[in-house]
This record gives sequence, structure tokens and C-alpha cells, in this order.
Amino acid sequence: MSTLRVTAEVLTIHEHPNADALELAQVGLYRAVVAKGAYRTGDVALYIPEQSVLPAPLIEELGLTGRLAGGKSDRVKAVRLRGELSQGIVCRPRALAEVDLARAAARGTDFAERLGVAKWVPPIPPTMNGDVESAPDLLPWVDIENIQRYPDIFAPGEPVVVTEKLHGSACLLTYVADGGGGGGGGGGGRVHVSSKGFGSKSLALKEDPRNLYWRAVHGHGVAAVAAALAERLGARRVGVFGEVYGAGVQDLAYGADGRRETLGYAVFDVSAEIDGEVRWLDPAAVLAGELPLVPRLYEGPYDASRVLETATGRETVSGCALHLREGVVIRPAAERYSPVTGGRAIAKAVSPAYLTRKGGTEYE
Repeated sequence: MSTLRVTAEVLTIHEHPNADALELAQVGLYRAVVAKGAYRTGDVALYIPEQSVLPAPLIEELGLTGRLAGGKSDRVKAVRLRGELSQGIVCRPRALAEVDLARAAARGTDFAERLGVAKWVPPIPPTMNGDVESAPDLLPWVDIENIQRYPDIFAPGEPVVVTEKLHGSACLLTYVADGGGGGGGGGGGRVHVSSKGFGSKSLALKEDPRNLYWRAVHGHGVAAVAAALAERLGARRVGVFGEVYGAGVQDLAYGADGRRETLGYAVFDVSAEIDGEVRWLDPAAVLAGELPLVPRLYEGPYDASRVLETATGRETVSGCALHLREGVVIRPAAERYSPVTGGRAIAKAVSPAYLTRKGGTEYE
């Protein structure tokens, strides 16, 4: 999930092709439907992104009572309005009437806390939950920003790798090679297994054969592979980040069954602490043939339109194109720092069909 930031943005206004009373306000590569005449190109307004949870007074002020997603009708979700995809809300709340929005846009001021806007946290089903313990050695995963919000993460023509983004649940495994106990260990080291949510708090799940992540780790021998990789690299810690998927995990199953031994698992990233420095590694280079990997869809020069096109279509995991594709993850061919994100140069693009599908699940 992307970082929540509610910021002032300079708008570009486009005609709505199917509605005389509506227009499209562009923020980055996102577009949100707005009332015609409310804004002009060059105007500055607040942008509230998808997956934001709004307080009741703001919902009422914006005229959105009963029109948002979730059990409390308070969550911003992508919708189609008269055939056009609308992602996020463009507005000028009364609480910011005295704020110089142009200056705030230039400074990148975040108004989430001031407006009482919170980040939506998906529910955790019992199979993904469990008893936890402190795990300060756990190598954490990072939030991936959406390329449509931050289109300057990659330069046109920069060599990139595009992989399929799977709709499952992220499984974080850290192998620590400095000895000691730990569940499911290999090579005499310690093994920590966690979810993205628990991992962000440096918490690991205690070993439990009923837990989804531990089942995937045991079923695919992930700990032993991580231990062998640590020895090969001379690393103190190795992190293997995989997506667990299948029926019973999320609504998109890719032909796997998360309730049985046939649960799906595919690695999307690897990190290693070598000589005191944590480095991100290409899974295809260090784990090819040892663990299942997410499909690699494209390698070549970066082109935003091509990436957005690749984000749509049918999934390739099952080999049978069973259902729609969630999206893609983009990273540079050579790992680097991004001044746009203030961290790794990595981004995602999500399929509009995925965002607007009916009856979808969004568990942690």
C-alpha cells in the first residue's frame, strides 16, 4: 500500500467525454472527476488519494454522505463516473480556506492529520493472524508508491524491469545467520516470519502450522533457501519477500488454493545485509530455479504509457489467463536511490479493472 499523503496539487483540467456537467482534474497521472467549471488548468486544490478514510464532517461538507466505500461509507475508492475512472478526491475544504495552497503545493505540505484523514488498514483474517513476538532483526518491506501519483520516479528511456503484481498477502521471511534458536530455522540460524503489517512494527509471527505464512514457508522450503543464500553471499541477514496467494487468501486465486497444500507462493524481492549494509537484490539473479518468482513481463527502456498498458490485461501466473491482472511493479534494472520517494526507486501501476471490480477482497 502506498504512503498516505494529502497534499495541495496543481491541476490540469480535461473534458469529460461522456458528461456535459463533469470534467477530469489530473494530478500526476491520476484523474478525478469534478464538477464542470469548478477548476481551471493551473488552479491548486487538495488531493485526497484512494484508500483514505475521511471523518464524518468532511464527508458531509463534500456532499459524499453514503457515497464512499466501506462499512461506514467513509473510504475513498476508485470508481467509474459516466464511464471515466475517478481516482481520489479533488477539493478545497473549508478548514484550509486561509491556507495559501500554492505555497503548500510547492512545499509538499501534508494535510492528512490536520483534516483527520487516516490511512485505511485492511482487516486481518484468522489464517493470517497469530501470536507475535518482538523481532528487531526482521528485514522490513517498504511501501511502494504509485507511478501515477509520482510519475517522475523513472526517467524516460531508463532501463527498467516490470513484474506482475499479485493479489495475495505479503510474506516476510528473515534468516539471521548469527546462530541462536528460532522456528523453522535452517543452517543453524534464526528465522523470522511476518506479514507486511506486523513486519512494519518489527513483530514476527510465532511458528504455527495453521498460519498462512508459515505454511507457505514450510511448503516451499523458503528458510533453507534463505540460509543457503546467506552462506553464498556472506550475509548476516537475508530477507525473502513473497506473495502467498490462492482461494481463501484473496478473491483472485490464480488457480491455486490457499486452504490446501497447493497454496501459491512467489518471491517478488530479496534483501541481504552484507558487511553491515542492507542491499536489495534481483530475485531472478540470486534465486532462479530455487523458489517460484513473480512473472517478469518486460525489460527495457522506461515508457510511462507502455507501463500503464502492461498493468492491464489478464494474469500470467497460472499460465491460463484465469482472471484480470492486479497490476505491475516497476524497478530500475540497476538498484538505485530515488529523490522522488526518498528511498528505493520502485513503483507500482494498478489496473483500472482491478480497482473497480465488484466483490473484491483487500486483506492485509
